Amino acid sequence: MTNKKTIMFDINNILRSNIKNLKPYSSARDEFQGEASVYLDANENAFGSPLHTSYNRYPDPMQYQVKMRLAEIKGVPPRNIFLGNGSDEAIDILFRSFCNPGVDNVILVPPTYGMYEVSANINDVETRKVNLTDDYQLNLEGIAEAIDKNTKIIFVCSPNNPTGNSINRDDIETLLANFQGLVVVDEAYINFSRQKTFIQELTEYANLVVLQTLSKAWGLAGLRVGMAFASEEIIEVMNRVKPPYNINEASQQLALEALQNTEQVNNWIKETLAERDKLVLQLKEFDFVVDIYPSDANFILVKTTDAKGIYTFLVNNGIIVRDRSKVELCEGSLRITVGTPQENTILINTLKNFK
Repeated sequence: MTNKKTIMFDINNILRSNIKNLKPYSSARDEFQGEASVYLDANENAFGSPLHTSYNRYPDPMQYQVKMRLAEIKGVPPRNIFLGNGSDEAIDILFRSFCNPGVDNVILVPPTYGMYEVSANINDVETRKVNLTDDYQLNLEGIAEAIDKNTKIIFVCSPNNPTGNSINRDDIETLLANFQGLVVVDEAYINFSRQKTFIQELTEYANLVVLQTLSKAWGLAGLRVGMAFASEEIIEVMNRVKPPYNINEASQQLALEALQNTEQVNNWIKETLAERDKLVLQLKEFDFVVDIYPSDANFILVKTTDAKGIYTFLVNNGIIVRDRSKVELCEGSLRITVGTPQENTILINTLKNFK
């Protein structure tokens, strides 16, 4: 793959024909926008909800207020933002919009986030796997060899899950400049990274889709709000394919409230990074720790002499980590999320008793 030889990307070359002709469902809230005193258009319960807060009205199908606040934070217009029921919904919609079942393929770069493959399997789309290199970077030659005329999407997770490292920025730009399908950069952990977001490159690469989430640094995993940032034409396709009310009213209201508290989130990020560095130093003292890989995320991948034994020992002591020892290139490794100072202390003190 040569670098920076930007190809002409045309969305119509990769969009499924049935999606090109799709007439989306028109909801009551699509047909009327604005304020009224009497709503008798959507067959809602006019009396309210049996709750302290009323949720009897359908939510804004395009989540406009949340997108306006995100636009201020991210520095990108609302028309370039898609909101989904977690990033997983955005991933699924990309498959359903651009990949013909039983015909097309996507490229995955293991070890990586497992939902790409699950979503591919659900949508009957072939996955072509090109393992990361030994230092967990892209194998550009291998990717170039795997691409054919039916390759629609390349998924790159950066910072990567489960390895924690950021993927070389120049390598991602090489993919963007040379591949005629979509390059999806999943930045679920970008808030913890020293690398800058790829959102800033949206105007340069028409085939770029950036995924982010409110589940990690923002602490809203229970609300299920994921984001995709892309060109207006890609976002327009995703909005056509999504269910009309994919983000519920409670999630919209609470997300909007949380998005006012950037200072609190930034303080948590700083504390998490300090705790991560401390945790690495403490874990290195144990004889059963073989290696700890560099992390740009809120977790660390720890190579051990007995991953299964340590995992079982921790479970028996009420501590849950993730055993990644069966994942390619992660043999013998545990993925450990950085907890609060108290939780991290409990982890270290418990491990002192592991024989």
